[in-house]
Amino acid sequence: MSDDRLVDVPRERDVVEHRLLHAGRVWDLVSDTVTLDDGDVVREYVDHPGAVAVVALDEQDRVLLLRQYRHPVRHELWEPPAGLLDVEGEDPVAAAARELAEEADLVAGRWWRLVEIFSSPGGSDERITVFLARDLTQVPVDERYVRGEEEASMVPVWVPLDDAVAAVLAGRLHSPTAVAGVLAASAARAAGWSTLTEVTPA
Repeated sequence: MSDDRLVDVPRERDVVEHRLLHAGRVWDLVSDTVTLDDGDVVREYVDHPGAVAVVALDEQDRVLLLRQYRHPVRHELWEPPAGLLDVEGEDPVAAAARELAEEADLVAGRWWRLVEIFSSPGGSDERITVFLARDLTQVPVDERYVRGEEEASMVPVWVPLDDAVAAVLAGRLHSPTAVAGVLAASAARAAGWSTLTEVTPA
């Protein structure tokens, strides 16, 4: 298969019935009866608003990771700053800038779209856009977001990008945004950053 054919493409199938099974606090559980090639099937999945994540790199090519407790997997995971697309009409890169400020007290002078992933395409429609952020400065102390719930105990650490890649490949990091973001950043750096598209928060 040639490189230009290796691309995921949207394809709609006829949805015969759509039902809300559970209305959640953040996302819903839904059921679709959908027509596939061999007939109608039922698929239950999480209806998700989508999310963004930020690979923040400093001048020494260190990546910022935050340790955060994730209850469904009963782990504290090292992750980049991230958050939901839960503000109506908000541009994804603007959401990423908001999350970087809220979770890491940082502002980025330059932004690039790094990679996009479906976090669990067999069970959720969540799409995550991971951005690269550079030219970092601190949010003034008196303007910082007051973090609560799981975010209140997040532990930040700056890790050399090469060390983060080694941790991913050794199976020590499991968060999809960390795995995809770290490896994508390493690949982009190896290509001299020429593969990336710069974006600007709206």
